[in-house]
Amino acid sequence: MTQKLLTNALESKLTPESVIVNGERIRTGTPAYWRATLALCLGSFMIFSNLYVTQPLLPMLASNFHISALSANWSFTIATLTLGLSLLFYGPLSDVFGRRGIMVVTMAGAILTTLLISQVHSYEWLLILRALQGLCLGGLPAIAVAYMGDEFDSHALITAVGFYIGANSLGGISGRLIGGFAGEHLGWSSTFMVIALLSLVIWAGFIYLLPASSHFQARPFHPRQMFANLLEHLRNPLLLPAYLIGGFNFFVFINQYSYLTFVLEKAPYSLSTQVLGMLFLTYLTGTFGSTLAGRASRYLAQPLCMALGIVVLMTGSLITLIPSLPMIIVGLLINSLGFFFAHATASSWVSRNAHHARASASSLYLVFYYLGASTGGIYLHPFWRWQGWGGVIVGSLLILAGTLSTALLLYHRSRRTSAAS
Repeated sequence: MTQKLLTNALESKLTPESVIVNGERIRTGTPAYWRATLALCLGSFMIFSNLYVTQPLLPMLASNFHISALSANWSFTIATLTLGLSLLFYGPLSDVFGRRGIMVVTMAGAILTTLLISQVHSYEWLLILRALQGLCLGGLPAIAVAYMGDEFDSHALITAVGFYIGANSLGGISGRLIGGFAGEHLGWSSTFMVIALLSLVIWAGFIYLLPASSHFQARPFHPRQMFANLLEHLRNPLLLPAYLIGGFNFFVFINQYSYLTFVLEKAPYSLSTQVLGMLFLTYLTGTFGSTLAGRASRYLAQPLCMALGIVVLMTGSLITLIPSLPMIIVGLLINSLGFFFAHATASSWVSRNAHHARASASSLYLVFYYLGASTGGIYLHPFWRWQGWGGVIVGSLLILAGTLSTALLLYHRSRRTSAAS
C-alpha cells in the first residue's frame, strides 16, 4: 500500500464530525503518539511478514509434498485472496463494533493459524489454514488507518501514516527473509513456528502499547449503502480501468517472483532457500518508484505515468531472460521500480476520481490488487509448463500489453471528460 492510497483512505475520517469530542486527540511527539504509532507499525510488520513468509519456501513445499509449482504457489495465493476479500467487510464492521478489539482478535487468529500450520502433515490442511489465516490477516490493514483517523489529530495523522506505510514494506521484505533463512536451516514447518513465536511477542507488545479508543463513535451498519457504493465505483469509467491496471499488474509482478524461485533453485544457479529469500530485497527500488511517481504526476498526466511504469515493468521482465544471475537481479530491480511507479499512480488516481465514499473506492482497489496476486499464478502456469521461464515472460507481456493499452485508453477518456466539463 502506498502513502497516497492510505492518506486518501483516511480522508473520510477527517470530516467535521472528527473534531475533539472527549478531550484532546493524540498529538505528534507525545508519549501516546509514540506508543500508538509503534503499536500499529509492529502490527503491520507482523501481518505482512506472515503473509509473505511462504514465497521463498515454494520449492521446498513442492519437494516436501510432491506437488507442482502451481500447487505450491497456492500456499501464497490463497492467503492473499482471502485477505483481499476480507478488506471489504472489516472496515464497516469496525464502524459498528470498534477498532481496537477487532485488530486484537484478528491478530490472535493469525497467530493461532500460523502455529497450526507448523504442525500439519497434509498440504490440503496447510491450504485451509492459510485461507483462514488470510481472513485474520485482513483485520489490521483494513482498520489501522481508521483507528488513527479517530484518535490522532490531523498533524499527527500524516506522520503516523508515513511510519505505518514503512512498516508494511519492511514486514513484507522481512517475512521473505525470515522464510528464506529459517527455511534453509530449520525446514518449512519450523519456519512457521518461528514466525508464530515472533508474532506472539509482537501481539503482546501491540496490546500493551496501543491506547484504548477514546474518540470512537459507533455508527449503524448499512450493508445496502455499502454495496451501492461499490457498484457505483465499478460503473465509474475513470475508476474501473485503474482497478484493472493495478490488479493485473500485480497479477504478473508478484507471481513472477514465485516462478523465478523454481528457476534459481536449480542448476546452473542452484541458489539456497536463504539466498532466494534475499532476492526480495529487490523490492527496495519500489520505494523510490512510489516517491518518483508523485513527482512525475506534476508534469505528466497520471494515466501516462501508469503507462510509463508498465513499460518499465515490461523492460525489466525482458532483461530477466538473460541467463545471468546479475542480469536477472537487474531485471528484478527494474521490475520493482516500474511496478510500484504504476501502482502508486493508479491508487492515487482512484482517490482523486472517486466522487464520494473514497474509503470504499480505495478498498475496492486493494481488493483488485490482492485478487490479482492470488490468481496470476494460475494464469502463468500453462506458460511455465510450455516454455519454463521464457513462457512466463511471454504470458506476462501479454497481460502487460493489455494494461498498457488500458492506461492509454484511460488517458484519452480522461481528456474527453475534461474537455466536456
